[in-house]
Amino acid sequence: MSRIVVGTSSWADPGFVEEWYPRGLPARDRLAWYARHFDAVEVNATFYAVPEVRTVRRWAEQTPDGFTFDVKLHRLLSRHAAQLDTLPRALRDDATTTPRGRVRLTAELEASMAGATLEAMKPLVEAGKLATFLLQLTPAFEPRRHELDELAALVARLAPHPVAIELRHRGWVDRRRIEDTLGWYEEHGAAFVCVDAPQGRAPTMMPPVDAVTRDDLAYFRAHGRNAEGWMRGRSVAERFGWEYTDDELRELEGRVEGLAEQVPTVRMMFNNNRGADAPKAAARMKELL
Repeated sequence: MSRIVVGTSSWADPGFVEEWYPRGLPARDRLAWYARHFDAVEVNATFYAVPEVRTVRRWAEQTPDGFTFDVKLHRLLSRHAAQLDTLPRALRDDATTTPRGRVRLTAELEASMAGATLEAMKPLVEAGKLATFLLQLTPAFEPRRHELDELAALVARLAPHPVAIELRHRGWVDRRRIEDTLGWYEEHGAAFVCVDAPQGRAPTMMPPVDAVTRDDLAYFRAHGRNAEGWMRGRSVAERFGWEYTDDELRELEGRVEGLAEQVPTVRMMFNNNRGADAPKAAARMKELL
């Protein structure tokens, strides 16, 4: 029987902390409290910096057997702008930057960043708690300027750990390219990230494509449906704030159950991060499932 694992995109979002955790709960105890309610979580902090091994070891120790993590890869690896001080110290001297101070991603630096990430995540691997690496690409990674093969070396370096790749430019899944896009995922063993997101004609608004590209898992992220915020919001709460109704959650339930008919595990993460919207939606989804 397939398993649908439900969690949220971070356990430490500021609004999340203010509105969902018990008042006065120390920061060091939040992950353990979170893990009493959900079986998985996306780590968002790793998008901004590669953590120390001792930090990751605490994550493993504070969560029960069977709890799993999806680790978001550093912003440099996902082709977002990154400053030098976000890199591990050992990698900064050899990195080069643009006149605006943005790190230039080279093949050598990508390999070093992948290696540093794998080293940092060893406690999760040893505990059997690393589920996937999540590569959330910038919308600027679009098919007129880039090729998916640019990601092949990174996916290979992180093997055997699955890499779930979220595209944020709809050009990759238009009628002309979708077959080639999904074929690339299958060929390279990457998991296509299915999304629920605001709909519209803007290039950054991804359509609801549900696809399975690995035999062992599917990945689904729920971003909410705030179209105005998606396009113009500046903060996380402005862009992703959305309170899913029961009817909307039942719609998502049907989508993830369709994925579960094809693979043994579906990972479903709620990224509608405004206050307690995400944990409330995730908890309700668990009830529906």
